Amino acid sequence: MDKNRTEGLKHEVKGTVKEAVGKVTGNTAKQVSGNIEKNAGKVQNAIGKANDDARKEAKKQDKAVRKALDD
Repeated sequence: MDKNRTEGLKHEVKGTVKEAVGKVTGNTAKQVSGNIEKNAGKVQNAIGKANDDARKEAKKQDKAVRKALDD
């Protein structure tokens, strides 16, 4: 699993908590900050998933090429 996925998930959770605390306390700045961190985490998580998918496809292509060369 790509490091961006785990870091992104961490930021999503942290942002969600921060956003909730901001709502409960009426602190708009904390609420907005939490929302931004949560969405940044989602983007980072998506980048990590794309990296994982690219790595998986590269391995698949490498295996296909090696098999073709062996035949």
